Amino acid sequence: MTDLVRRTPHQQRSRHTVTVLVEAAAQVFDAEGLAATTNRIADRAGYSVGTLYQYFPDKWALLHAVALRHLDDVERRLRATFAELDATEPDWEGTVRRLAEAVIAEHADRPRLHALLVDYAPRTREAVNALHALFDTVIAELSRHAVRCGVVDGSGDGEAERAVALWVHAADAQWHRVLLGHTDDPDVLTRTLLALR
Repeated sequence: MTDLVRRTPHQQRSRHTVTVLVEAAAQVFDAEGLAATTNRIADRAGYSVGTLYQYFPDKWALLHAVALRHLDDVERRLRATFAELDATEPDWEGTVRRLAEAVIAEHADRPRLHALLVDYAPRTREAVNALHALFDTVIAELSRHAVRCGVVDGSGDGEAERAVALWVHAADAQWHRVLLGHTDDPDVLTRTLLALR
Protein backbone atom coordinates (compact mmCIF):
# COMPACT_ATOMS: atom_id res chain seq x y z
CA MET A 1 0.00 0.00 0.00
CA THR A 2 1.22 3.47 -0.78
CA ASP A 3 1.72 6.13 1.88
CA LEU A 4 -1.68 7.51 2.81
CA VAL A 5 -0.65 11.14 3.24
CA ARG A 6 1.81 12.97 1.04
CA ARG A 7 1.87 16.26 2.86
CA THR A 8 0.52 17.17 6.29
CA PRO A 9 -1.33 20.47 6.16
CA HIS A 10 -0.10 23.02 8.68
CA GLN A 11 -1.47 26.33 7.43
CA GLN A 12 -5.16 27.14 7.73
CA ARG A 13 -5.56 27.32 3.94
CA SER A 14 -3.98 23.88 3.50
CA ARG A 15 -6.18 22.41 6.24
CA HIS A 16 -9.23 23.89 4.51
CA THR A 17 -8.15 22.31 1.20
CA VAL A 18 -7.81 18.90 2.85
CA THR A 19 -11.19 19.28 4.57
CA VAL A 20 -12.85 20.11 1.24
CA LEU A 21 -11.11 17.19 -0.51
CA VAL A 22 -12.17 14.71 2.19
CA GLU A 23 -15.79 15.90 2.07
CA ALA A 24 -15.76 15.67 -1.74
CA ALA A 25 -14.34 12.15 -1.46
CA ALA A 26 -17.15 11.19 0.92
CA GLN A 27 -19.74 12.49 -1.54
CA VAL A 28 -18.22 10.76 -4.57
CA PHE A 29 -17.63 7.44 -2.77
CA ASP A 30 -21.23 7.55 -1.55
CA ALA A 31 -22.53 8.17 -5.07
CA GLU A 32 -20.17 5.94 -7.05
CA GLY A 33 -18.74 3.38 -4.65
CA LEU A 34 -15.33 2.00 -5.58
CA ALA A 35 -15.77 3.35 -9.10
CA ALA A 36 -14.88 6.77 -7.64
CA THR A 37 -11.73 8.30 -9.13
CA THR A 38 -9.36 10.99 -7.97
CA ASN A 39 -10.36 13.05 -11.02
CA ARG A 40 -14.03 12.93 -10.01
CA ILE A 41 -13.17 13.77 -6.39
CA ALA A 42 -10.97 16.72 -7.39
CA ASP A 43 -13.70 17.95 -9.72
CA ARG A 44 -16.32 17.71 -6.96
CA ALA A 45 -14.01 19.61 -4.60
CA GLY A 46 -13.37 22.34 -7.15
CA TYR A 47 -9.62 21.69 -7.24
CA SER A 48 -7.27 20.33 -9.86
CA VAL A 49 -6.24 16.72 -9.56
CA GLY A 50 -2.69 18.04 -9.12
CA THR A 51 -3.78 19.82 -5.95
CA LEU A 52 -5.39 16.61 -4.71
CA TYR A 53 -2.15 14.70 -5.33
CA GLN A 54 -0.22 17.20 -3.21
CA TYR A 55 -2.04 15.75 -0.20
CA PHE A 56 -3.27 12.28 -1.16
CA PRO A 57 -1.48 9.78 -3.44
CA ASP A 58 -4.62 7.89 -4.51
CA LYS A 59 -8.29 7.27 -3.80
CA TRP A 60 -7.46 4.74 -1.07
CA ALA A 61 -5.72 7.45 0.91
CA LEU A 62 -8.86 9.55 0.60
CA LEU A 63 -11.04 6.65 1.69
CA HIS A 64 -8.76 6.27 4.72
CA ALA A 65 -9.15 9.98 5.53
CA VAL A 66 -12.95 9.66 5.25
CA ALA A 67 -12.85 6.68 7.63
CA LEU A 68 -10.80 8.58 10.22
CA ARG A 69 -13.17 11.52 10.00
CA HIS A 70 -16.11 9.17 10.51
CA LEU A 71 -14.52 7.68 13.63
CA ASP A 72 -13.96 11.19 15.02
CA ASP A 73 -17.60 12.11 14.31
CA VAL A 74 -18.91 8.92 15.95
CA GLU A 75 -16.71 9.46 19.01
CA ARG A 76 -17.95 13.04 19.45
CA ARG A 77 -21.59 12.02 19.14
CA LEU A 78 -21.25 9.08 21.51
CA ARG A 79 -19.40 11.14 24.13
CA ALA A 80 -22.27 13.63 24.03
CA THR A 81 -24.77 10.77 24.29
CA PHE A 82 -23.01 9.29 27.32
CA ALA A 83 -22.94 12.72 28.97
CA GLU A 84 -26.69 12.94 28.42
CA LEU A 85 -27.16 9.42 29.84
CA ASP A 86 -25.13 10.42 32.91
CA ALA A 87 -27.41 13.40 33.43
CA THR A 88 -30.74 11.63 32.86
CA GLU A 89 -30.04 8.03 33.99
CA PRO A 90 -32.77 6.24 32.01
CA ASP A 91 -33.53 2.55 32.49
CA TRP A 92 -31.66 -0.01 30.33
CA GLU A 93 -34.15 0.09 27.47
CA GLY A 94 -34.02 3.89 27.47
CA THR A 95 -30.22 3.77 27.53
CA VAL A 96 -30.10 1.40 24.56
CA ARG A 97 -32.69 3.45 22.69
CA ARG A 98 -30.64 6.63 23.15
CA LEU A 99 -27.53 4.84 21.82
CA ALA A 100 -29.55 3.49 18.88
CA GLU A 101 -30.71 7.01 18.05
CA ALA A 102 -27.12 8.27 18.16
CA VAL A 103 -25.84 5.48 15.91
CA ILE A 104 -28.65 5.96 13.39
CA ALA A 105 -28.13 9.73 13.34
CA GLU A 106 -24.42 9.31 12.66
CA HIS A 107 -25.05 6.96 9.72
CA ALA A 108 -28.31 8.36 8.34
CA ASP A 109 -27.01 10.59 5.58
CA ARG A 110 -24.71 8.17 3.72
CA PRO A 111 -25.41 4.49 4.40
CA ARG A 112 -23.71 3.38 1.18
CA LEU A 113 -20.53 5.23 2.12
CA HIS A 114 -20.52 3.71 5.60
CA ALA A 115 -20.89 0.20 4.18
CA LEU A 116 -17.96 0.95 1.87
CA LEU A 117 -15.85 2.10 4.81
CA VAL A 118 -16.52 -1.12 6.71
CA ASP A 119 -15.45 -3.29 3.77
CA TYR A 120 -12.72 -1.32 2.03
CA ALA A 121 -11.18 1.47 4.13
CA PRO A 122 -7.44 0.79 4.49
CA ARG A 123 -6.57 -0.89 7.79
CA THR A 124 -3.65 1.20 8.99
CA ARG A 125 -2.22 1.25 12.48
CA GLU A 126 -3.72 4.72 12.96
CA ALA A 127 -7.20 3.60 11.92
CA VAL A 128 -7.09 0.38 13.95
CA ASN A 129 -5.88 2.26 17.04
CA ALA A 130 -8.64 4.84 16.61
CA LEU A 131 -11.26 2.10 16.24
CA HIS A 132 -9.99 0.21 19.30
CA ALA A 133 -9.93 3.43 21.34
CA LEU A 134 -13.54 4.12 20.33
CA PHE A 135 -14.64 0.62 21.34
CA ASP A 136 -12.75 0.91 24.64
CA THR A 137 -14.53 4.18 25.40
CA VAL A 138 -17.96 2.79 24.53
CA ILE A 139 -17.38 -0.38 26.57
CA ALA A 140 -16.17 1.54 29.63
CA GLU A 141 -19.02 4.05 29.48
CA LEU A 142 -21.74 1.51 28.75
CA SER A 143 -20.45 -0.82 31.50
CA ARG A 144 -21.16 1.90 34.07
CA HIS A 145 -24.72 2.22 32.79
CA ALA A 146 -25.23 -1.54 32.62
CA VAL A 147 -24.19 -1.80 36.27
CA ARG A 148 -26.39 1.18 37.18
CA CYS A 149 -29.37 -0.46 35.48
CA GLY A 150 -28.69 -3.85 37.09
CA VAL A 151 -28.07 -5.54 33.75
CA VAL A 152 -24.64 -6.84 34.78
CA ASP A 153 -23.01 -7.41 38.14
CA GLY A 154 -20.34 -4.82 38.79
CA SER A 155 -18.71 -6.61 41.71
CA GLY A 156 -16.49 -8.99 39.70
CA ASP A 157 -13.04 -8.16 38.41
CA GLY A 158 -13.72 -6.95 34.88
CA GLU A 159 -16.79 -9.17 34.43
CA ALA A 160 -19.09 -6.26 33.59
CA GLU A 161 -16.65 -4.96 30.96
CA ARG A 162 -16.31 -8.41 29.37
CA ALA A 163 -20.08 -8.89 29.22
CA VAL A 164 -20.59 -5.43 27.75
CA ALA A 165 -17.70 -5.93 25.29
CA LEU A 166 -19.44 -9.03 23.92
CA TRP A 167 -22.66 -7.06 23.56
CA VAL A 168 -20.99 -4.01 21.95
CA HIS A 169 -19.11 -6.06 19.35
CA ALA A 170 -22.21 -8.13 18.54
CA ALA A 171 -24.25 -4.92 18.24
CA ASP A 172 -21.62 -3.37 15.96
CA ALA A 173 -21.71 -6.41 13.67
CA GLN A 174 -25.52 -6.38 13.59
CA TRP A 175 -25.57 -2.71 12.69
CA HIS A 176 -22.80 -2.65 10.09
CA ARG A 177 -23.44 -6.06 8.50
CA VAL A 178 -27.23 -6.38 8.61
CA LEU A 179 -29.20 -3.24 9.43
CA LEU A 180 -27.16 -0.38 7.94
CA GLY A 181 -29.12 1.14 5.08
CA HIS A 182 -32.21 -0.96 5.85
CA THR A 183 -33.70 0.94 8.77
CA ASP A 184 -33.68 4.42 10.22
CA ASP A 185 -36.16 3.48 12.94
CA PRO A 186 -34.68 3.64 16.45
CA ASP A 187 -37.34 1.16 17.66
CA VAL A 188 -36.14 -1.51 15.23
CA LEU A 189 -32.51 -1.05 16.22
CA THR A 190 -33.37 -0.85 19.92
CA ARG A 191 -35.31 -4.13 19.80
CA THR A 192 -32.49 -5.78 17.87
CA LEU A 193 -29.86 -4.57 20.33
CA LEU A 194 -31.92 -5.54 23.39
CA ALA A 195 -32.32 -9.03 21.95
CA LEU A 196 -28.53 -9.45 21.87
CA ARG A 197 -28.20 -9.32 25.66
